[in-house]
Amino acid sequence: MKSPASTMGPRPLPLALRLVALAALAAASSSCIRPVGPNHRAPDVAALVPAQWSWQPATPMDHVPKGAWWRLFDDPVLDDLQARALKASPGLHAALARVQQARARARASAVEFFPDARFRSGFERQRTSGNLPTPIPVSIPPATFDGASIGFDLSYEIDLWGKVRRMVESSRAAAAATDAEFNNLSLSLSADVAAQYFATRSLDAEVSALRVMLRLRGEAMDLAQQRLAAGLVTESVASRARAERAAATAALADATRAREESAATLAFLCGETAGAVVLPESPLDGRPPALVPAGLPADLLERRPDIAAAERLVASRNAEIGVAVAGYFPSVRLTGSGGQLSRDIDSLFSADSRTWSIGPSISLPLTGYALTGARVRHAKAVREEAIAQYRQAVLGAFRDVETSLAQVRRRAEQAEALGQASAQAAAAAALARQRLDAGIVSRTEWIEAEHARHDADLRRLQSIAMQHVATVRLIKALGGGWDSTAARP
Repeated sequence: MKSPASTMGPRPLPLALRLVALAALAAASSSCIRPVGPNHRAPDVAALVPAQWSWQPATPMDHVPKGAWWRLFDDPVLDDLQARALKASPGLHAALARVQQARARARASAVEFFPDARFRSGFERQRTSGNLPTPIPVSIPPATFDGASIGFDLSYEIDLWGKVRRMVESSRAAAAATDAEFNNLSLSLSADVAAQYFATRSLDAEVSALRVMLRLRGEAMDLAQQRLAAGLVTESVASRARAERAAATAALADATRAREESAATLAFLCGETAGAVVLPESPLDGRPPALVPAGLPADLLERRPDIAAAERLVASRNAEIGVAVAGYFPSVRLTGSGGQLSRDIDSLFSADSRTWSIGPSISLPLTGYALTGARVRHAKAVREEAIAQYRQAVLGAFRDVETSLAQVRRRAEQAEALGQASAQAAAAAALARQRLDAGIVSRTEWIEAEHARHDADLRRLQSIAMQHVATVRLIKALGGGWDSTAARP
């Protein structure tokens, strides 16, 4: 004789597992359907490329590690400032927080792929009215009773038209754009720190040279006063010497002020108070590294994070069109619930207290087509705006590279000419010293020659500092990423 269990066959799956299996089957079937709306294609910007540039379709490469490009300048003080800025800059911390927000939104949107399952439980005690309105004139006495329930609910919208897929696509692209914006801010911050540092060093050269020139003007004034007392010069000569010394004093005070303000700006970029950055005076006197952008290919611009952010924003806006188009189609939702319901807790878990329900629901818009059409047109217009911004970013990138290359070339030519002028002024000052020692010229003429030498050398040092700044701007324009193989001696 067979046992009762063997005659009943296999036991059915629990209701919860059946609901989840049905939702999984619906999700798998919906994933085979192409989502509505256009697929993303990077905007064509080949027509914007300068004729002398080669071009290939842009694929964002801002994720490529860029390294500490400022180490090309071999300056430990600059290395320390960069580390402090990247660690403490409030603006960079705010951008990082925005990245985390965008990633959290992208993860939240992906949850829509899965069923929404909720556990519920409750207990209540209630009293019914003895004067309830009823269609049959029957008196129902008041009653007081308890109720207890436990169970779960499940709801799942089948993504037949790809609305959820487009939402996830949009949020992920937006998160990638925010990530690229963070990289762009980081690159801009490091470039600003380097440029401000070299500007400060330029002011160091100016302050140092002006101190020497002030001393020379003081000597010239004392000499003019002595010659005036001896009756060898007129009062106008002495007055001019005093005026030149006063002008030199004012110039030194102004340069010192500018140097203090530059150091304060550098501290601000590092996220520190004005007095926290103390830089001993150290004028630059060496050429910056020579980069190798000969035959510059356009793929270098693919590393620019601002272009990457603009391109990913286009992808996000494009996916939003599909979300809007899905509003034209019906939505299918699978809902189910199951659990135990009883008037008292003692019988809550008995077989007779079991409850369940399951069934699909379909929602078809009848009067909202005009609103959906407006949303689709709005989404397309937003995408067109993003495409225009992307093209604007590409044009700006080409402009930045071209102007930075021109600055690097012209600053090098300027530094070469000013170096020759400084050498000639130094030779003239040396000759004036020899003639002074030989008694051929007066001390006044030697002082003027020395003043001209220091002025020419100041211009040379300032030009070197501007070369450094131009090199920084070129690295920024190319998206960073230079290493020791990207420079030549």
